[in-house]
Amino acid sequence: MDKDILFRNNVKVKGKGKQFIIFAPGFGCDQSVWNSVAAAFEDDYRVVLFDYVGLGQSDISAYDSNRYSSLIGYAQDVLDVCSALDVKDAVFVGHSVGSMIGMIASLRHPEYFSHLVMIGPSPCYLNDPPQYFGGFEQEELLGLIDMMEKNYIGWANVFASTVTNNEKRPDVKLQLEERFCSTDPIIARQFAEAAFFADNRSDIPKVTVPTLILQCSNDIIAPLTVGQYIHQHLLGSILRIMEATGHCPHMSHPKETIRLIKEYLNQAALEPGLAVRGERI
Repeated sequence: MDKDILFRNNVKVKGKGKQFIIFAPGFGCDQSVWNSVAAAFEDDYRVVLFDYVGLGQSDISAYDSNRYSSLIGYAQDVLDVCSALDVKDAVFVGHSVGSMIGMIASLRHPEYFSHLVMIGPSPCYLNDPPQYFGGFEQEELLGLIDMMEKNYIGWANVFASTVTNNEKRPDVKLQLEERFCSTDPIIARQFAEAAFFADNRSDIPKVTVPTLILQCSNDIIAPLTVGQYIHQHLLGSILRIMEATGHCPHMSHPKETIRLIKEYLNQAALEPGLAVRGERI
């Protein structure tokens, strides 16, 4: 076990089970976003929580702007953690860009993962008509980056509201805003550039790990067309449309998130062929 890696990524392991389940945060967030979900899996799994370098309680001195200029650097964080814990056949649960980070990791070391669970994933945020609609024009994303540079606190407020997109859960919006504001603005901006200008569409058909896609309703960040695109191009995927609205169901609708993940994993254990066939529900 590499204690340096565990310290670097602030890795926490809990639970009574034998199989690992790894929870990966999305952009600008740390492992605490899983507080309402992860504990529900501790009776059956070894639950792994971690922070990407530069976020949360990670070792910020390990941050390297070259390494983290693309999602590959963040995927290497995941692989380093898996190696340090001697992980095999783990369930990987990723939120938003964390889904793509997990996907990239699975392409490099598929033996580490038994299943991927993607919550609000997007392989490309830019529209590329007529074949693909990611939800944003390039000018919009450039404006987002520009606002981060000029008024980071103002950006955090606006972006947290956009991500949540749920007037009934101002607490979730506030939690996201606090997490964004606790991150070094330079690191946050570089992560944003790596995430929002990435294009991983060509990687999706290469995935060999069975995958559950959880698509939220009224998600501005990852609209329904994106979830459908991933499902259509990822063999062995299952798409579930959630009642949850916004982009952070693990925070705003934890019970539904827990239920759908457990249903998928239980069904996959009983019917292994289901993960290969894939279905849309």
